[in-house]
Amino acid sequence: MKAIVLDRTTEAKDIILSECPIPTVRPGWVLVKVKAFGLNHSEQILRLNEIKAPYIQKPIIPGIECVGEIVDPSDSGFAFGQKVVALMGGMGRSFNGSYTEYALLPERIVFAVDSDLPWEALGAVPETYFTAWGSLFECLHLTADDTLLIRGATCALGYTAMQIANTLGCRVIATTHRETKLALIADVNEAVLDDGKLTGRIHGVTKALDLIGPRNLKDTLTAVEKGGIVCQTGILGGVYALNGFDPIKDIPNGIYLTGFFSNYPTQQIMDEIFAFLNKKNLVPVCGKVYNFENIRDAVAAQDEGKVNGKIVVRV
Repeated sequence: MKAIVLDRTTEAKDIILSECPIPTVRPGWVLVKVKAFGLNHSEQILRLNEIKAPYIQKPIIPGIECVGEIVDPSDSGFAFGQKVVALMGGMGRSFNGSYTEYALLPERIVFAVDSDLPWEALGAVPETYFTAWGSLFECLHLTADDTLLIRGATCALGYTAMQIANTLGCRVIATTHRETKLALIADVNEAVLDDGKLTGRIHGVTKALDLIGPRNLKDTLTAVEKGGIVCQTGILGGVYALNGFDPIKDIPNGIYLTGFFSNYPTQQIMDEIFAFLNKKNLVPVCGKVYNFENIRDAVAAQDEGKVNGKIVVRV
C-alpha cells in the first residue's frame, strides 16, 4: 500500500508517498480501506515539531481521522464492506493513522455511519464536526435563543460551528483578525474584525466558542454577558497556556469557563451528528479536495494557509 511515513520533522516539500505492507489484523483491531481523510492542525504540529518527542512512535503514519470501509473486521461486530468513520484515541501518534490506503485501527475508535454523502464530503466530518458538536452542545448547551460568538471563525472548525449554529437559528457573531477574510464570514448576523479586544465592541453574547485560545481568553471572558458560557477549544493564537492565570480574578463573576477535548468520540455522538446532517440536508463544509497522489500539494496548502476551510484528501 501507499502511505506517508514520518520519522523526523518534515516540511511539505519533503512529503513523499512510500510503499508499505498492508497491516496484519489482530484481535480488537479492524482493517479499514481508507476512502478519504481530512487534514488537521494537530497533524501539522506533529509533522513540524512534535515528532521529535520521545512519546511519538516512530516511524509513524500521521492522520487523526478517516472515513472508509471495513475490509477485515477481525473479531469486532463490524461487517465486511461496512461504511465507517474513525478518529482520535492515539491515531497517528501512538499507532499509525490515516495518511494511507489501509489503516489498522482499534475497534474502540471506529464508528458505523449511515449516510449517502460522497466520500470526500464524509471526509470533512469526523474530527471537525465531532469537535464542533461537543463544543456547542456538550460544553455550551447551545440553543436557538442564544447569541453565539465564534472567535477565530475562519478555520475549518469555525466554518462548521457557523453552519451548525446558523441551522439551529442562533444569532451568530463571528470574528477574524484579517480584513481580507471578512467576506468569508458574511453569512452570519455580525462579522467582526478582531484586533485582540472585543470587550465593549460586541453585545448580547450568551455563549462564546473561543478558537484563538489563551492569547485572547481573558478578553473573551469579559466580552460575554453575565451568565454566559465560554468554551475554549482552539489554540490558533499560538499561545498554549496562561501563566499566572488567576481563576478568581480572571473569570468574571457569573461567567462560566469550559473547554472541549476531542479525544473521546462515541457511536452515540457520531449518530447524532449524522442524524442532524441528514435531517437538515446539510453538506459538510469543505474548503478543497485533493487526490492522494497530490498530498504534498495538500500539505503545502495547509502550511501556507491557501485553503479557506477543511482540506480533504480523497484516496
